[in-house]
Formats: sequence, structure tokens, C-alpha cells
Amino acid sequence: MENAQDAFEQAWKKLVSQGEAAAAPQKAFTPVGLRKDVQETGPLYHGTRADLRPGDLLTPGYPSNYGRRERANYVYVTARKEGAILAAELAVGEGRARVYLVEPTGSLEDDPNVTDQKFPGNPTRSYRTKAPLRIIGEVSDWEGHSPQALAVIRKRMQEAARLGIEAINE
Repeated sequence: MENAQDAFEQAWKKLVSQGEAAAAPQKAFTPVGLRKDVQETGPLYHGTRADLRPGDLLTPGYPSNYGRRERANYVYVTARKEGAILAAELAVGEGRARVYLVEPTGSLEDDPNVTDQKFPGNPTRSYRTKAPLRIIGEVSDWEGHSPQALAVIRKRMQEAARLGIEAINE
């Protein structure tokens, strides 16, 4: 488990300092070897600006937070609270950034947007599902990123959108 933590820390530092969030535009790629029906021990988190309550379901079919905001065919989840924090801070909307503890109601698969060629082996422990995620509770003990770091990431996201780089949604 320590190697997975080290790999995640290295990937996280690369992402926010020189990766897709802060550097040159990402290249398009076709995911290879992504796992289906992943058995993740959790806990699992989802970051958003939606005001939800325990028992509520997060379902696919809403506009993505990225690119042209096309209808998302999946709901995303991570076993890394840090990833959910960043997703919450970058999510569109007027509500406050929120991190929820969630429970999948169906199978999970590796998220091809951050797995495979970007982070081989999925050290971010990021997944997606077509099944709803059930809200278990809200996580309140988290610290967000600096406004400067978020500005760099948002600028990078805007550039990716301008270049037509979209989240993998198939």
C-alpha cells in the first residue's frame, strides 16, 4: 500500500506542477487495458457543488463540468479524498464546493481520463460508473487549494476546451 501512496503523491505533484492542469495540452489517446468491475475497498468520494443529503443518488445524464459540458454518460468517484477536493473546487455552479462519501450501486471501472497513459496503474484510484452513487454523508474535514493554484488549473482547462479536448465519455 505504501508504494501506491508514493505513486499517487508523485502523480499528484506532477499533475498540479507540470501535468495536464498546468502544462502543455494533453495529447489524445485511446485507453488500453482499463479494468471493468473494479473491486475498490474505499472509502469512496465524489466532489461537486450540488447540495445533497444522505440517501440522495448521483446519476449520469447531467452536463459535464469540463469542455463543452456535454451530457455525461458516467458518474465519477475516487478513493482519494484529494481528488474529490479538486473536483469539487473545479466543478461549475454557484454552490460551495462539497465532498461527499458515496457508495456505488453498481460496478466501477477505471476512469480513462486519468488512468492508463496519464497515470499507469491508476494511482489516483479514480473510477466511473453508469450506475447511481448513493450519498452516505458529507466530508467536512478538508483543506482546499490556493486561489493561485486553482487559477492555473482553470486556465489550463479553458485552454483544453478551446483546443477541443474533451473528457472521454464513451
